[in-house]
Amino acid sequence: MPIPNETSARDRWSRLRLLIIGQLLAAPPPRGELKSRLLDLSRQTWRHPIHGGEIRFGVSTLERWLARARQSPDPAAFLATVPRLDAGSVRVISEPLAQAIRTQYADRPKWNIQLHYDNLRLVFGANEFPSYATVLRFFRAQGLWRVRDPRGGPQRTAVPDGTREVRSFEATHVGALFHLDGHQGSLKVLNRQGEWITPIALGVIDDHSRLICHLQWYAHENTECLVHCVSQALQRRGSPRTIYSDNGSAMISGEFTAGLHHLGILALNTRPRSAWMNGKQETLWNRVESRLMAMLDAIPNLTLAQLNEASFAWVEHEYQVSPHRELNGATPMQRFIASPSVLRECPDSETLRRHFRIEVTRKQRQSDGTVSLDGRRFEIPQAFGHLRELTLRYARWDRNQADIVDSRSGVIQATIYPLDKTRHGDGRRRQIIQPTPDTLLKSAQSAATPSDPQAPLMRHLLAQFAATGLPPAYLELDDASPAQETHP
Repeated sequence: MPIPNETSARDRWSRLRLLIIGQLLAAPPPRGELKSRLLDLSRQTWRHPIHGGEIRFGVSTLERWLARARQSPDPAAFLATVPRLDAGSVRVISEPLAQAIRTQYADRPKWNIQLHYDNLRLVFGANEFPSYATVLRFFRAQGLWRVRDPRGGPQRTAVPDGTREVRSFEATHVGALFHLDGHQGSLKVLNRQGEWITPIALGVIDDHSRLICHLQWYAHENTECLVHCVSQALQRRGSPRTIYSDNGSAMISGEFTAGLHHLGILALNTRPRSAWMNGKQETLWNRVESRLMAMLDAIPNLTLAQLNEASFAWVEHEYQVSPHRELNGATPMQRFIASPSVLRECPDSETLRRHFRIEVTRKQRQSDGTVSLDGRRFEIPQAFGHLRELTLRYARWDRNQADIVDSRSGVIQATIYPLDKTRHGDGRRRQIIQPTPDTLLKSAQSAATPSDPQAPLMRHLLAQFAATGLPPAYLELDDASPAQETHP
């Protein structure tokens, strides 16, 4: 049974490959130990990203993935499945074979496609029989899916696995693991509308050095604020290998998880009802409350801007340069600078904004060339007017524009904007460029080989009739002009 997932198969394969070798990127093994680490990974069993079965990977495959990921600052793109060179082309299956496939499927719908293929190959012969991939695409195009018996009983993932022991951990490199969490402040602040609100702090810290990558207070804890905070953390410190967070709605939203995937960052989440798994963040919030918020308690009419300014000063001039008891007396800034790092260069702001978007499929309305995104109409360029379905990327909090992407490669092809009916009121319309019979005829006449005026089917029918040797079963009538009839 396919895994229910809104992402494409290309992204699911990329995430699995990044999950497997991400630990080698986050904590590079010492010299001479890489082979043993690869052997250990090759013995592990993973969940297939498409059908959910068990799958393993050899050492050579893992070596190839690791080499690709090391060669690029964006390992997710290099680990994605490369589209076939013949993608979109049609393989011809003869009508007898197609009829035999339909008949065999009707008799045995519970067979898998491999078993169908083996039986048909035996009947038609191995020499002229098409490949398995060709037959597989025909099955899928015809909707001949395997019929499976319903499975009863509880799912394995829903069964509790008991209590697990608690152990402290620490990453070996700077940038190997970032912690992300939110915290509801103990003080209320005034917003611009004159309302008292309880601010929400979003913070990102490095696991190895305990350095605060970014900390900021917001009026809401939603995906837009989370992306805003994480983007600043990445631009200030660099892109990590892994981000660890809880299962909040913003942390598992489509825009945020897609953005981390496109940046080549592995997203890990704590187990349900296990806040202690992100204990380093909880320790940080204790210091924020006991020192930062305590110093702001006596300020009257504290605003959100004042709170953020005070937080920035406290982080940079006290927390970052104060000795940490878990770092053997070193400060977070000292350990961040002196320790080995696996951080990567962060892309620019526009690229970050385009990464944190969900990917959806919409049908194009043929009457006016538009698509609908959350109740708002977007215009589609004329170059894409022939496509019935389009793959789009957009952020649900920012509907000022969206991107048309190639569903196979994930490359952005064009940017679309909301429909402006007022601008279209001037009455000017561009001509739609479509292939007409005249243009097709001119193109055929300009070809090097002259075309035959007789249709191929008619030529075949006449030759078939001539082979019978029989005369036409009709009587001809003289086609001369009839004589003038005279009447008495």
